[in-house]
Amino acid sequence: MFWDDVRSLLHRPKQMSGAMTGARQLSLFIACLTGIALTVSADELPRKTKMPRESYSDVDVIYDFVTAPDGKRLRTIITKPHDATGKLPAIFVAGWLSCDSVEAPEGTKDTAGLAFRELAQLRDFCLFRVDKEGVGDSEGGCAENDFESELAGYRAAFRSLRKYDFIDPSKTYILGISNGGGFAPLVPEADTEQSQVGGYIVVRGWVKTWFEHMLEIERRRFALMGKSPGEVNDRMKLAATHYHDWLIKNKAIDVILRDKAELAELWPEGKDHAHLYGRPLAFYLQLQKLNLAAAWARVKVPALILHGQFDWIMTREDHELIAQYVNANRPGGAFCRSSRDGTHLSALPEFHRRLSWRGSSVRSQSCEAVVDWLNEHRDT
Repeated sequence: MFWDDVRSLLHRPKQMSGAMTGARQLSLFIACLTGIALTVSADELPRKTKMPRESYSDVDVIYDFVTAPDGKRLRTIITKPHDATGKLPAIFVAGWLSCDSVEAPEGTKDTAGLAFRELAQLRDFCLFRVDKEGVGDSEGGCAENDFESELAGYRAAFRSLRKYDFIDPSKTYILGISNGGGFAPLVPEADTEQSQVGGYIVVRGWVKTWFEHMLEIERRRFALMGKSPGEVNDRMKLAATHYHDWLIKNKAIDVILRDKAELAELWPEGKDHAHLYGRPLAFYLQLQKLNLAAAWARVKVPALILHGQFDWIMTREDHELIAQYVNANRPGGAFCRSSRDGTHLSALPEFHRRLSWRGSSVRSQSCEAVVDWLNEHRDT
């Protein structure tokens, strides 16, 4: 079904979850034989996934954690060149909407994971990633976590940059991907934190209201489903009512669909009236309250804004608006570029064959642009 392809595009497969690593199992077995009691340190976040940890020949990989305001411990993954001396600037990742890990083990074929592995091996930068609640090793439950809690986790992780003696916290570049590409300027909260940011990189982001975003994505979704132009317009009249009642009037989806049964066919999640794209409905009501245009209009540092030529999730106009807002403060500081490497974040071969779109290469145009831009701005 078409929506199955859409769901696959929006959400990368969740990583398998396991009880312990092989090393931990071996340690416990030895403990049983020798009578030595082993305990997990209070300062250690247990490993939950079965995949091997990231490793590189010339890069140190640090698995740490940060505690969010609600007490949940979130996995952080920090990489730095093995022979680094002094303090290096950091690339801080503000991630996507879906409940998928930012971990990128060797052999990954995931588009974002491949980009992370390349960024992790830059000689003049550290890469800092954090998994949201309930993802990877992080505690909590992603599917029921709202946006405000998620943002608080990113803020806690951003503040933790200062504890690493190899990171220069005054020179941080925030890499916002998808949903993170919209809210990236909200991560540094206080004035002192905002002064740490040397620049922003937006990959497939957004800036309009979430209500506008949903109407735009629904128009494109209906067209990709093969509906005629007239059918798309008819559906959009219903969709406008549906999303206005939900996001503007704050009506429950159950109530909306009970009172207007003709809208039920349009709801992307079918009979699940408590989630959208794997996140709780409160998440989107909080996104609707954001004023991202105001946030970007306060940015005074350089910005690289990358839109995918075939991206039907985020519009080119959103990216151009971000550049416009930043350039109003720093003329020529923001550069908006459209790349030809895939649709949104993933390049699924079957999806591209169906739509006659070009897939992305292993080293995408977007990743090349990010690396070039970082090297250009490192000493500015």
